[in-house]
Amino acid sequence: MARNKYLAPIAHRFLSPELWRFTRRSVPRGVALGLFAAFIVPLGQIFLAAFLALPARANVPLAALVTFVTNPLTLPGWLVVAKEVGELTLNIDETMGPGAAGKFAEDSGWLATFFELAGVTAFGFVVLAVVTSALGYVISGAVWRVMVTRRRAKKLRIMEARLDERLDEQIGAGKS
Repeated sequence: MARNKYLAPIAHRFLSPELWRFTRRSVPRGVALGLFAAFIVPLGQIFLAAFLALPARANVPLAALVTFVTNPLTLPGWLVVAKEVGELTLNIDETMGPGAAGKFAEDSGWLATFFELAGVTAFGFVVLAVVTSALGYVISGAVWRVMVTRRRAKKLRIMEARLDERLDEQIGAGKS
């Protein structure tokens, strides 16, 4: 990366060790940025996530990996979810009256229907990007905390067992 003539000016930032470590702060940031990039941009999500990770000091590999939530196999499902979320968020039927969403499409033809669905779906993707990134940040922070707590408790149990063994040896050596 450092030798590439196009990436050389910013390669030193990508190669910074703090962007590749798994820390308490960088992991949730990486998850949040990866989810945001996955839903906000249909193509080039990995690059967007990596570039967003630079100023946010997020974990670059994790941000890139999380973007695979939206891939060619899952995209049709996410399109349906985004359309439903967009319709639910915009409340088209309630703000314009029942059946208003279909009236414009019926009057204007298939092209209007396409643009109406595309707009609602795009808005749904924006909502999904914001909501999933926030949830991803909170959940990954909680999972990180649980993992660290368990690891520390395990180390403390091992240290306590070693200390008990040493004390038992000293007590046993003192009695003889």
